[in-house]
Amino acid sequence: MKSSGDSQLGSLVRLGIVPLCDCAPVAVAQETGIFHRRGLRVKISKELGWASVRDKIFYGELDAAQSIVGIAMALGLGIEKLQCEVVVPLILSLHGNAITLSKELDPNKIGDGAGLRDFLKRSWKRQRPLTLAVPHRLSSHRILLNEWLGRNGVVADENIEIVFLPPRIMAGHLAAGLIDGYCVGEPWNSKSILSGIGWSPAASGDLSHGHPEKALVVSGRFLHEHPGKTLRLVASLIEACALCENPEFSEELISILSRKEYVGVEPEILRKSFSGSFQVGPKQLKKTPFYLFGGDAVNRPTSDKASWHISGLFKAGVLNKAEGQKVISIHREDLYEEALQECGNI
Repeated sequence: MKSSGDSQLGSLVRLGIVPLCDCAPVAVAQETGIFHRRGLRVKISKELGWASVRDKIFYGELDAAQSIVGIAMALGLGIEKLQCEVVVPLILSLHGNAITLSKELDPNKIGDGAGLRDFLKRSWKRQRPLTLAVPHRLSSHRILLNEWLGRNGVVADENIEIVFLPPRIMAGHLAAGLIDGYCVGEPWNSKSILSGIGWSPAASGDLSHGHPEKALVVSGRFLHEHPGKTLRLVASLIEACALCENPEFSEELISILSRKEYVGVEPEILRKSFSGSFQVGPKQLKKTPFYLFGGDAVNRPTSDKASWHISGLFKAGVLNKAEGQKVISIHREDLYEEALQECGNI
């Protein structure tokens, strides 16, 4: 597959994002001119949640998207009744999520989660299960939440109700008492924490160090019609990921993400997860990197990264082994390798 085979250099690439901090590589590639320098005209479409990304890729309204890997799985396997060819030629980030609980769940009793089981037995007074939200049933957040519950001796089906909500509305639902907590990407954890309605017992890097998070999902139609453009898109985002990893760029990155076209929240909220520390528990600050954006170990779409999702969703009971094997073929290291060569051809 060679970039010279693409005869429609000037046509528009329709690229979807969901307003989360880890849409950063897409925002940076657009705002710093990386896409333009590689001959791409990109229209970014801001979507409410992952179901919208899934539908628009299926119906041809998006060519590609910053996405959870679960959307590629859903479309590639037809798990949610919409099926089309998709590929994952690039992992955009690792980590980037946290669990947030309502302040009504006493952090001094629950701690990092070790006290959750006892809290549910002795202190939970509502006439309903503890209700926790994740963005999608096939998302990494479902895996991470199951990991946190399991390591603390809590079985979701018995003690917890898991519901699915778009990331942007989770903090509002928590404030209204409609849910008791959630697992989601930033800035929607810090939004609740800084407003005083929530606190975080765990960040995703602690629950599963090095776990793959967002990916570039490209429709098969776009790949076959525009192979060269696909490689330039991947190459542009590899370059943008490296820039996002640079600490000296962090304030400019925060400024970009604060714009309404992207995440659209105040810089001080965004800064909480880009500052090198993230508040976990009432007084603790975690110093480990909250996001990992750049480098071959992050960006390469390996079978091991696919297997992390397969294993986690199999344990959650939403994926079978036969489906899991098909997920690996969606991850395209060959396209990533070709894009690395393209990186030197500006």
